[in-house]
Amino acid sequence: MTSKSLTLGHIATAVVLVLSAGMLAAFLPHMTRSTTRSCTTVLDSEVCAWIVLEGDHAVELGATIPMTLVEAVSADTEMVWPPEHLGVLELPPEAREALGIDHLGINWEAHGHPPGTFLTPHFDFHFYSISQAAVRAIDCTDLSKPSTLPARYVLPDIDIPEMGTLVGLCVPRMGMHAMPQTDNEETAAFKASMIIGYYGGAPIFFEPMVSQALLLERSDFSLPTPMVEHLPEGVRYPREFHVKYDAANDQYRMVMSGFDAR
Repeated sequence: MTSKSLTLGHIATAVVLVLSAGMLAAFLPHMTRSTTRSCTTVLDSEVCAWIVLEGDHAVELGATIPMTLVEAVSADTEMVWPPEHLGVLELPPEAREALGIDHLGINWEAHGHPPGTFLTPHFDFHFYSISQAAVRAIDCTDLSKPSTLPARYVLPDIDIPEMGTLVGLCVPRMGMHAMPQTDNEETAAFKASMIIGYYGGAPIFFEPMVSQALLLERSDFSLPTPMVEHLPEGVRYPREFHVKYDAANDQYRMVMSGFDAR
């Protein structure tokens, strides 16, 4: 009788422990989730970036783009070469540690640029995996291209009147620009595209390039994000990119995830 009672008691205790462990495992990720932010001012608008971690695991990287910034830029902005950033935002240290992504450079292309589909006013959002100093040192004298590109991407050489040929569409203080093949062949004005940047044969940035016209619609959209091979050690690019309009704050939230996918 006593032996059976002890055995049943042990079983009951074991069941409780198993159930408790399962509940703890279910709730633990949420208990250890943390968010870190960094912000800067661009044309009197506050632009912020954040990273969400579960322990050391990067769940989400994001940035807020206020509509005040989208609407503040001028259509008459004089074209300068090389292009200058509207602003640069250092990402939180946790983003550099977990993803190897260093900073966000924002450019306004009032007149667009070749090829034809990009000849419309748009914003460039460069998420660089190299430092600002390394970006400033890019002079496009290194003409080496990567050994492989993402599937259905091209890295064209573009002829610019009075400037010559931009090998791999290389822009000083930016780098080379690989684009979806369909964009290279399209002539109608684009809405948004995911660009992958290279220099010295290595990937150095991913760039959601978005037309001002699309942003003025104040609506959600997503961009296909390719798998990029030969990323430097410690660098991870997202495989999902969603842009959500936040009506309450009149701003966009760029949300990137899927950093473990390869």
